[in-house]
Amino acid sequence: MPFYMLLRHYKYKYGYEIHPSTDIAPGFYIGHFGGIVINQKATIGYNVNISQGVTIGSNNRGPKCGFPTIGNNVWIGPGAKIVGRITIGDNVAIAPNAVVINDVPANCCVGGIPAKIISDKGAGDEYIQNPIDITEYERRI
Repeated sequence: MPFYMLLRHYKYKYGYEIHPSTDIAPGFYIGHFGGIVINQKATIGYNVNISQGVTIGSNNRGPKCGFPTIGNNVWIGPGAKIVGRITIGDNVAIAPNAVVINDVPANCCVGGIPAKIISDKGAGDEYIQNPIDITEYERRI
């Protein structure tokens, strides 16, 4: 069975739409089953955790036309939407059902529609599941 047919089969079976050319760094973790869509031109950093119902998508017009860039050690809660040419900083927690349409600085938590900063404590160790040591990983390659 050709690769793309196999990929299509698993996309429907497990409810994930993640293109094989998407730039995803090591430590990526999907916490729950299904409903996950990630645009193929999005960039995802180390130790990013996402839950069910998450969309990381493009905006096709206007000043935010483009694709998201997500930093390292980011937790994205269930149902969150991240759309357009925006940057999510390192150590960020995105609350469930948040709609992120603007840049998010490092070390904060955001939530709401549209998402706003609700805390400056970031996505601490208690949020990130199965993290990898980035410096150790980079030393090996």
